Amino acid sequence: MVAEAAKRSFDDLVAEAESVSVDGWDFSWLDGRATEERPSWGYSRLMAGRMARAHAALDVQTGGGEVLAGVPRLPAVTVATESWPPNIARAAARLRPRGVAVVADDDEPRLPFRDGAFDLVTSRHPVTTWWEEIARVLRPGGTYFSQQVGPRSVVELTEFFLGPQPRDTARDPELTRAAAEGAGLEVLDLRPERLLTVFHDVGAVVYFLRKVIWIVPGFSAGRYRAELRELHDRIQDEGPFVAYATRFLIEARKPLPA
Repeated sequence: MVAEAAKRSFDDLVAEAESVSVDGWDFSWLDGRATEERPSWGYSRLMAGRMARAHAALDVQTGGGEVLAGVPRLPAVTVATESWPPNIARAAARLRPRGVAVVADDDEPRLPFRDGAFDLVTSRHPVTTWWEEIARVLRPGGTYFSQQVGPRSVVELTEFFLGPQPRDTARDPELTRAAAEGAGLEVLDLRPERLLTVFHDVGAVVYFLRKVIWIVPGFSAGRYRAELRELHDRIQDEGPFVAYATRFLIEARKPLPA
């Protein structure tokens, strides 16, 4: 696929990437065209182990339900929330046959659940973590388990289109620890990693930026056509575009009453 894409024209690659659906959180369209190292901890495997031991679990911002659907054994009570209508439909089709309740939620406080409803709350790549709400819906002794996007993730791509960016502290792992502790949770694990990300053709970049909308806010191929042309020529002359994704794993527990 890489060699094939290298022979195709700029217009063809961009047009193809513009025409593909970006609903859901499946990146298989990029197979052979872009790669990203996986974090060493294996979030899906660790999440599945925790789900197998839970009695009631909530997956926040589930996307199209792709990660949750891969869990072999779900708790008797499993609920997922999502805000984007196309993803809600995908998640419902994927998860409801397994007994998961899919709840449309706008990802703003307040979560539509009673206090202490869950002994496990999970979320992979949440846009925002509302720590006070996480603490409220957890039972004492329950845990929050999440893989999150770290600071300046794929910033090399952002800066190619937008120029130098200010330091991003909003997703700093240590600030995240402080926010969790500020909500009364005890942080059990916090692990950051920096992961090699490689784009082999400009179509892969267009698809990625259409799907991961916060990397270049307001992106469209028409708006950034000159920059895309420059990037295409650079890849043709120098080889793949290299960037680095940042991720961190966090697990936090709601303490038992004294």
